[in-house]
Amino acid sequence: MIVIELSYVVPTEQIDAHRGPHLDWLREAVASGRLLFAGRQVPLTGGMIAARGTRAEVEAWAATDPFALHGLAEYRFIEVAPSVLAPGLEALAQ
Repeated sequence: MIVIELSYVVPTEQIDAHRGPHLDWLREAVASGRLLFAGRQVPLTGGMIAARGTRAEVEAWAATDPFALHGLAEYRFIEVAPSVLAPGLEALAQ
């Protein structure tokens, strides 16, 4: 699993202008089985995404995010191998 930390580099008004296409991009990833979860950071300074695939695959996929295409966020990629999971979260280890 690859965890992606997004950090916004523009004001939230610019983020909001592209949020619809970004959410569509995330929903497509859920439908394809790539996306495990996504959410906003609190306070709203960026987001967090967990995705399936190799680091190279996930980096290439993240480059297609509307936020990336418009230079709105920086991305940090962290590869994680879950080994201890709460009941019901077994899919995260796949």
